[in-house]
Amino acid sequence: MLTDERHQAILRLLEQKPIVKSQELSILLDASESTIRRDLQELEDAQLLERIHGGAKRILNLGFEQDMTEKTFKNVQEKQKVAALAAEFIQDGDVIYLDAGSTTLEMLPFITQKNLTVVTNSVHHAAKLVDMNIHTIILGGSLKLSTKAIIGSTSMEQLSHFYFNKVFMGMNGVHLTFGLTTPDPEEAALKELAIQQSEEAYVLIDHTKLNKISFTKVTGIEKVTLLIDQCPKEVFKQFEEKTTIKEAIQ
Repeated sequence: MLTDERHQAILRLLEQKPIVKSQELSILLDASESTIRRDLQELEDAQLLERIHGGAKRILNLGFEQDMTEKTFKNVQEKQKVAALAAEFIQDGDVIYLDAGSTTLEMLPFITQKNLTVVTNSVHHAAKLVDMNIHTIILGGSLKLSTKAIIGSTSMEQLSHFYFNKVFMGMNGVHLTFGLTTPDPEEAALKELAIQQSEEAYVLIDHTKLNKISFTKVTGIEKVTLLIDQCPKEVFKQFEEKTTIKEAIQ
């Protein structure tokens, strides 16, 4: 196995669990422990993990958020499957809130109903919805350049006057204990308010967001229905005990 392939395998494993042991990596990657130690040192130098005695641990970067361009090209097939599932819950005549994000953006090609009112805090979403001849309201406020999301007190005030049949939103982390989280406190406040103002709330995620934690809590997972591409069997029952979870892959 090439060095780059080992590095990618180590990082993938750290996405699944917070700590990996050198001995475990040596067996999994069929490499000597000295090679694994060198790999971990190189990855630590690149600030991609933190070495500990006997292995390495994940760096928990609570405040980091990719920009919209990076998000759009990540896990595209998984997002499309979740988006198609989410669109099935929309009914003719619904008033819905569509949160800014790459997964909710993937919903648009699957929306066939025209008799809708859509409120969104995304400039990108709003433009595409108008092209689809869907009645669209875009919230006012400050434009966050990295995610093209509108946030701030103006958007909160406007949103507080609206009520929805359904809201659809993305999330950076979904954790059994810490709930739904996102890096930006202002975005978190807007997401929480939208959930409160809705009859039904759906959070669209791919499996990589499970048991991840970001900087700001939005609300508990029991307040929403989770729509996911595929939930690992070992945690499905745990989530099912706390909330409704629906998989796009059956």
